[in-house]
Amino acid sequence: MRSLLRSVFALALPAAVLAASAATTKPNVILILADDLGYETIGANGGTSYPTPVLDRLAATGVRFSQCYAQPLCTPTRVQLLTGQSNVRNYINFGTMDPTLTTFGNHFQRAGYQTAIAGKWQLGQTPGLPQKFGFTESCLWQQTRRPPRYANPGLEYNGVPKDFTHGEYGPDLVHDFVHDFISRHQAEPFLVYYPMILTHDPYQPTPDSPDWDPTAIGEQVNRAEKHFGEMVTYMDKLIGKLVAHLESLHLRERTLLVFLGDNGTGRGTRSMFQGREFIGAKGSTIDAGMHVPLIVNWPGAIATKAVCDDLVDTTDFLPTICAAAGITVPAAPTRDGRSFWPQVRGERGQPRDWIYSWYSPRQNNDLSAREFAFNARHKLYRSGEFYDLQNDPAEAKPRAVAALTGEAATAAKMFQEALAKFSTVRPSHLDQLAAANTADKPAAKGKKQAKKTP
Repeated sequence: MRSLLRSVFALALPAAVLAASAATTKPNVILILADDLGYETIGANGGTSYPTPVLDRLAATGVRFSQCYAQPLCTPTRVQLLTGQSNVRNYINFGTMDPTLTTFGNHFQRAGYQTAIAGKWQLGQTPGLPQKFGFTESCLWQQTRRPPRYANPGLEYNGVPKDFTHGEYGPDLVHDFVHDFISRHQAEPFLVYYPMILTHDPYQPTPDSPDWDPTAIGEQVNRAEKHFGEMVTYMDKLIGKLVAHLESLHLRERTLLVFLGDNGTGRGTRSMFQGREFIGAKGSTIDAGMHVPLIVNWPGAIATKAVCDDLVDTTDFLPTICAAAGITVPAAPTRDGRSFWPQVRGERGQPRDWIYSWYSPRQNNDLSAREFAFNARHKLYRSGEFYDLQNDPAEAKPRAVAALTGEAATAAKMFQEALAKFSTVRPSHLDQLAAANTADKPAAKGKKQAKKTP
């Protein structure tokens, strides 16, 4: 079967292009992470509320994954994505990442890549952290402070704060930084980690909106849910500009593009998906809070017009992009990610049977955690609730494990074994750090921040 798949995909690729791709030993890699963008928002996935022609085209000429899952909240996902490890091993609290961790930025930097991060940070306020995590250059929102992000924003360029007051738009400024970085390093292999500011609330006008206000100041003005769709379309437009820039520099055939969302769409946001209304559930462990789009594109080097139904978790991206770049990652028993690079190439690979999640927002004084294992059909929580996701996606009707039969019983046993593997891996000092961090923050300040930063 594997040889058949290889033959089918190889026939779809011109021999000359394949040869040219094989000769490129160090491809460029751009990993784009959209903020608060669920699976249902993209046209290629069946969404009909928002035009996403660029992403639809990338899906049609690359590989679209139908079963990619993130954590329900932004910081937990970002920690997993960067480190290839489950949150149970290293997550401290919201807005923080352990500075001793190794990221894919470190791996690429050591392999001779020029590296940059541009967009949303939210991983710790200590100066120099992006560079410590392997990103030589940075253009970030919410690094050591939290100014507005959209109209007239505040950013930090390589750690130096800069405020804009003449009608600038934050996502445009970040995108300009990415363009400039690529232009300056077009003769060298580069890694760009692009955690976009869009499409997180506040839902405010974009420069393409009829009611765009270049004098707007702050995140409490001009807010309306109608602007979410405009933000989705503007995000898609920026990705189109990035693709066009790569093409203008003749870099497109040397560049792997990976696009995904960091968690489900903002809670309560309504979209049309595959003929029905779909309500975003960011922050929840149900499907609508964790199911995100994933599109991979690299002209001439990977499969085209392909849809992969294999399970993908955010811990899987570090080994995948390293494999694509030919970077060897030292084996470690604490690494949870599994490369899906073979599937991108049209091979069978080693698909996951399940995804494990340890989810604890760690905001304010709440140190509770939810642990569960799941696949596309079933889910089991460590607390005992079992769900048939196909018939109960909202997880409203828990089933008793002891009463399960057939496929459901088999799945429950598999999930129990998966949960057992992680039952003792949580380092105790992380919870002590989290407790100390939350104890240092006054309750009122914590409540205020919780409304603003998820």
